Amino acid sequence: MEEKEKSSFLSLDKKDALKALLVAVLGSVLGLVQVTLDAGSLAFDWKQIGLTALAAAGAYILKNWLSNSNDQFLKTEK
Repeated sequence: MEEKEKSSFLSLDKKDALKALLVAVLGSVLGLVQVTLDAGSLAFDWKQIGLTALAAAGAYILKNWLSNSNDQFLKTEK
């Protein structure tokens, strides 16, 4: 199966947004579950989960926006 071309430098597509959402949700939930288990409880702070997810999504989108279609960070298209 042929892979579609990735988004170019300083551009994003729907796939970037979906991946950012997935990374944000999974990363924040798993990270905060680990912290609560280490503390000896299993209580969810939904505000903290939301803020962590927002930060993770922003970081992922920024990384993709600043990468070219070859996943080279801060490099323009050749």
